[in-house]
Amino acid sequence: MKKNKKKRVLYTGGTFDLFHSGHVNFLKQCKKISDIVIVSLNTDEFIFEYKKSKPIVSYENRKKVLESCIYVDQVVENVGGKDSKISIKSVNPDIIAIGDDWAKKNYYEQMNFTQEWLDKNDILLVYIPYTEGISTTKIKSIICS
Repeated sequence: MKKNKKKRVLYTGGTFDLFHSGHVNFLKQCKKISDIVIVSLNTDEFIFEYKKSKPIVSYENRKKVLESCIYVDQVVENVGGKDSKISIKSVNPDIIAIGDDWAKKNYYEQMNFTQEWLDKNDILLVYIPYTEGISTTKIKSIICS
């Protein structure tokens, strides 16, 4: 008889504005390393506060697109804003995944947690390879030029 294996829950967060192949590649890689992928989606208000600009696509529409992605099991609202620990704790993940473009930035400060906090909560932080050549920023620059 096979033992019941605990399903690995992966948490990732972001804006996912102008959903594109880079987003799909990222989420596909997330699904390869976990059983359940939960996306914490930034609200329009938080995006404006953080980036000083509004997303092109509204929260509700970005949520619908993510929910239709075969690599996403659940979408939750980033209820903590700058303090991601609130949303993370609500999901209770085993893994947090981010793009490796964050490797050169202070992701811990961005998310308002420490390695000690991750260790205390038994959460592994993994970096997923960034898809070169496409980004929401590049798409916006083409549209606006």
